[in-house]
Amino acid sequence: MSAIAPATAEPAAARTRAGFVAGFSAYALWGFLPLLFHLLDGVGSVTVVANRTLWSLLFVGVVIVASRRLGEVRAALRDRATLRSMFISTLLLGGNWLIYIWAVDAGQVLESSFGYFINPLVNVAIGVLFLGERQNRWQWVAIAVAVVAIAIQAIGVGRIPFIALGLALTFGFYGFFRKTARVNSASGLFVETLILCPLALLWIGWTLWQQGGPGVLAQPYYFWLLALTGPATAVPLLLFAFAVQRLRFTTAGMLQYVGPTIQFLLAILVLGESINATQWLSFGLIWVSLIIYSADSVARRRSPARVGPAEPSP
Repeated sequence: MSAIAPATAEPAAARTRAGFVAGFSAYALWGFLPLLFHLLDGVGSVTVVANRTLWSLLFVGVVIVASRRLGEVRAALRDRATLRSMFISTLLLGGNWLIYIWAVDAGQVLESSFGYFINPLVNVAIGVLFLGERQNRWQWVAIAVAVVAIAIQAIGVGRIPFIALGLALTFGFYGFFRKTARVNSASGLFVETLILCPLALLWIGWTLWQQGGPGVLAQPYYFWLLALTGPATAVPLLLFAFAVQRLRFTTAGMLQYVGPTIQFLLAILVLGESINATQWLSFGLIWVSLIIYSADSVARRRSPARVGPAEPSP
């Protein structure tokens, strides 16, 4: 038995390492994504979303064909319940993309990062309100601290943080409806971009007609940056799908804070956004909230006999 144990443990350890590297890479790529959209600030948010849709469709289409998953796509398109969930998730995804790209264009990466910091707690609230999930005392404390942080953020920016709330709510409900759709990550993204494709083509066609020509799209600089939005969208998603199959739920949940942390640092150190004392307090409280939430999740994972509600998906 002792001679077999190391051989069994090694593949498991290698599997976990591969999952961690893939998961960290996925969130790091998401974290640095504002830099790409910042370079496209002269194109226009809706045009960027339209091109992101078409290039993502092309890139993921190649992946689907190469991995022989066209059958999964056909099955999703034939199933009414799946297609209905995918249609709603598509609208939410498109809305999330539009808010995010507009926020980068408007120099609001800091508020965007705040939105993705509160997203896990929005998922908890969705679980309570729509899935009948019960939360324990520490999870309610985390939610309460997050609500205070949002209120303080509103004071800090002088308005309700619509960008942060919009990103957190659209992505939270996107996950909710994708959870009900029986289709994997790559095939699901292909179906979503396929649904958005007619709107994207209509917008680009209307823009070309209005401008009397391709405009900035004729410039190689912008053309190739827009083409890059396809793999920039799909590659992190594929890495994430690879990671979650190999990591413990808690580990995958902890990694989700890598993306908004990078965005937060980019906003201050690279993009030159300012942050006042009230906003610092707000971010401090949201980090406290996440520490409480994550510590409780870890504790419950280490105590399987402990009675408590199922941990919501991050």
